[in-house]
Amino acid sequence: METQTIRFYFRGQVHEVTGQPTTRTVLQHIREDLHCTGTKEGCAEGDCGACTVVIGELDQRGEVELRAVNACIQFLPTLDGKALYTVEDLRQPDGALHPVQQAMVDCHGSQCGFCTPGFIMSMWGMYLNRDPALPKPTREEINDVLSGNLCRCTGYRPIVDAAQAMFDLPRAEFDRQALATILKGLARQDALTYQAGNQVFHAPRTLAQLAELRASHPEARILAGSTDVGLWVTKQFRELQHLIYIGQVAELRELTRDDGHLYIGAGVLLNDAFDALVEHYGELAEMRQRFASFPIRNAGTLGGNVANGSPIGDSMPGLIALGTRIVLRRGERVRDMPLEDFYLAYQKNALEPGEFVQGIRVPLPAAAQRFRTYKLSKRFDQDISAVCAAFAITLDGDTVRSARIAFGGMAATPKRAAAAEQALAGKPWNEANARLAMAALAQDYAPLADMRASSTYRLSAAQNLLYRFFLETRPDAPLAAHQVNAFATAATV
Repeated sequence: METQTIRFYFRGQVHEVTGQPTTRTVLQHIREDLHCTGTKEGCAEGDCGACTVVIGELDQRGEVELRAVNACIQFLPTLDGKALYTVEDLRQPDGALHPVQQAMVDCHGSQCGFCTPGFIMSMWGMYLNRDPALPKPTREEINDVLSGNLCRCTGYRPIVDAAQAMFDLPRAEFDRQALATILKGLARQDALTYQAGNQVFHAPRTLAQLAELRASHPEARILAGSTDVGLWVTKQFRELQHLIYIGQVAELRELTRDDGHLYIGAGVLLNDAFDALVEHYGELAEMRQRFASFPIRNAGTLGGNVANGSPIGDSMPGLIALGTRIVLRRGERVRDMPLEDFYLAYQKNALEPGEFVQGIRVPLPAAAQRFRTYKLSKRFDQDISAVCAAFAITLDGDTVRSARIAFGGMAATPKRAAAAEQALAGKPWNEANARLAMAALAQDYAPLADMRASSTYRLSAAQNLLYRFFLETRPDAPLAAHQVNAFATAATV
């Protein structure tokens, strides 16, 4: 097998790589090979943000897209055809600090300094992507962008101050058109095949190429955002010999609305997927904010989260409650199924050898539908759920015409609550029937106890979340969000 060269734009020139392992991380390459040591390693699992860099690539329209991501869990070959920016790139032509850096100095946003480069790069990503004509971002918007950056010294207030103050300084322009020209010159016309030792990395560019590769190599590992697979290497030290990277497959980035559904391709990034979902289901806004962190959502895909099928994954309960179907492909054959049927047992799904997830189809909101998702965890930001709940009912007057209830963290897979649904279907939506459904959850689930929660807590919490859903959606005097949600304000509808 003939190997090709990894090529990406870095520090003003095209950088070429050969002979490096396919699972060498971007962070390792930056620090150990390129000797740019501003980017730090703190956790090697995408949690602390000290390794944050900005990646530039062309979107579906041929325009430059700039995203802050965690370098510690991204594999080096995924940079092919892209641009890589580290904190060293922020130095201005005259040697002055970039407004992002100057604001951090002015607001005393750095103390020990270890986390500072990561914060700077997350802030630079926000600086680049925000329209200068818009007002300065709110503190809530800044908190969301910085949710993946941890600091032990400052208490965050001066950093958030700096993220607002940087927009008051003279603007430093970024030439997107020049970068677009460079990236178009780097773009491959065909798939990338890269080999180092006994490791092979494929990056197909079309859906047909992906289907052919997957059918020929059913043993290969599909790689999307690397937000889970990356940890297999950095934490579990697993040897991954054959990877098929889907990040260059344009068809998997499709995000369309047709025939009463929202179609989300398996390669659509989490931030983009949630933006589209929230446009139709505003009830998912808090889940979007609390799902992992901003740089993880900039790298991970919704299709990857669904395919991974973790019992504590936060996307699946809501998608299942909404009646989502998953689209699977093997060669030329395409099939779909209800998402809940995709999960057979712990870490076991319905994929056949050579098959992969092509996308998901989410029904658009129906009339008289009531929908909510809730996440319980020890921290608001960037924490794994103890319980994740989703409820969707369709009312005919005051009667429940249909009910779909799904939970994460309550079983070995994301799972519907059949007994609770049956207790509600065809019944008046009142407190008595809500409490019958709450009791029925004990028939649906026998949750495990672990470090996050006891089995007793999980079942009690699940029942109370169902009651909260009733309080928010009952026909008479439903409670506003700020009356039942400690994180909401009185202005929240």
